[in-house]
Amino acid sequence: MSNRGISLGELAVRFGCTLKGDPALMVCRVASLETASSDAVSFLANAKYKSYLSQTRAGVVVLDAASADECSVPALISKNPYLTYARVASILHPLPRYPAGIHATAVVDPSAMISADVHIGAHVVVGAGCVIGARAAIYPGCVLGERVTIGADTRLMANVTLCDDSLIGERCIINPNAVIGSEGFGFAPNGALGWVKVPQVGKVRIGNDVEIGASTTIDRGAIEDTVIEDGVKLDNQIQVAHNVHIGAHTAIAACVGISGSTTIGRHCMIAGQVGIAGHLTICDNVVITGKSLVSASIRKPGVYSGSLHVEDANKFRRNAARFAKLDELAKTVRRLSQQQGGAADDEER
Repeated sequence: MSNRGISLGELAVRFGCTLKGDPALMVCRVASLETASSDAVSFLANAKYKSYLSQTRAGVVVLDAASADECSVPALISKNPYLTYARVASILHPLPRYPAGIHATAVVDPSAMISADVHIGAHVVVGAGCVIGARAAIYPGCVLGERVTIGADTRLMANVTLCDDSLIGERCIINPNAVIGSEGFGFAPNGALGWVKVPQVGKVRIGNDVEIGASTTIDRGAIEDTVIEDGVKLDNQIQVAHNVHIGAHTAIAACVGISGSTTIGRHCMIAGQVGIAGHLTICDNVVITGKSLVSASIRKPGVYSGSLHVEDANKFRRNAARFAKLDELAKTVRRLSQQQGGAADDEER
């Protein structure tokens, strides 16, 4: 599609946009407002970039109705410009399709069940009992342990490792160097003798339409499974510990650490570098801002923030308890201040 291009009229019809401009004009790629030329689609979703509208040379800009009059080039007017742009970009820059077949250097166990139209790249290892669905693509250097299942149209980018018994749904994308199903961090203290390893016997179950970023790790369950539901989007370098359960369509940014046995609800958004303690529950529709520390369950939807410096644990706990009562304390001080002010007024009269 990106080589042939697509007309503005077709884009408008396909995505339900109002077109301001010539429907016969063709575009074949995407670009920023600053760098776009007449063959490119750009978009405006953030008001701080509005100044570029009068200067852009884009073939068309996807924007909302309020900004259309300021656009100097053709416009696709949408109620949700960023979402429409994402869909247009997916048409103009589709994921590559690799030919079906198994590279000569791949090592595939004879018991593996692989659909005829699967692509398996160089130096891939496929273990015993694996099942790989239709049109899946396994890029170079990937390792699939035993009894791994991969759904139709899923892509494993280079050097992904899926450990034994991992279950991956359909239309997933797992980016380079991700590790799924590695052993969770389970050790029982044995006094002066150190630690005794606790066997991790659960699996990782990943739903459909999940995307997992580069170098992200998802540990297998200790007893029950670690579960990532449909539509979850995980950024790069995230740690998901054993028995974590992440609800459908939740998005988590880079460098988040989720401790074991925590449940995160559906449609949550968790920003970068958030730390989440173990054995907690976070309900649906929660937003957690960057670098926050979640040390207690969240049972009401909303936006949450909070991070405190490290100090003596006992002192920290006391201060944290006091901090939670800060609003109540402020109201009490205000009430006492008003009472004192009223008494003073009486004395002056």
